[in-house]
Amino acid sequence: MVMDPKLSLCAILLPLLCLQTWHRVDGVQFEVSSSTTKCVSEEIQRDVVVVGDYKIAFTSSDNLSVTAKVTSPYGNQLYHQENVQSGQFAFTSKESGNYMACFWLPNAPPNVNVNLALDWKTGVSAKDWASIAKKDKLEGMELELRKLEDAVESVHHELLYLRDREAEMRDLNEVTNSRVAWFGIMSLLVCLAVAGWQLWHLKTFFEKKKLL
Repeated sequence: MVMDPKLSLCAILLPLLCLQTWHRVDGVQFEVSSSTTKCVSEEIQRDVVVVGDYKIAFTSSDNLSVTAKVTSPYGNQLYHQENVQSGQFAFTSKESGNYMACFWLPNAPPNVNVNLALDWKTGVSAKDWASIAKKDKLEGMELELRKLEDAVESVHHELLYLRDREAEMRDLNEVTNSRVAWFGIMSLLVCLAVAGWQLWHLKTFFEKKKLL
């Protein structure tokens, strides 16, 4: 049986095209009221490009603006912008963990709210492929193959990261189980010691009373 070369190529590229969405977070909309702070977080590994675009999609009152702040897993401030209706933050992660973007309405009157649209992209989807294509003179299939290459590399790093996290969790479980076992042994020894002391005390008491 001879397979059509075009079908063969599609069968190869179709699974790989799915990899391009591995690090993509689709745009979301959420409500931010004058009395609350809304935060969005994502677990990102080290050395990953992150780009986020946000804007006010709908507001219940005129002249409302938001304040945006992005922090790293250790609480370091990566981005801060006050009284804006739209903006963009971009950075490369320095450590692995949960990165958080928070939004609130500064000095807003009570009972007002806005709908905020956020498009958070990481990894391959965060790259400016138009600039890359122009710089490296890539067109058509060459550009798509370049995207797939970066997607495969990104997935590979993600799998290595997950493997390391699994090893850390396994080591933590082993340490925890060891401590629980030692705690159980020490508790048993303490119980035996207390029981022995109680028997000795009762024996001494009965001997003094000449009951034994």
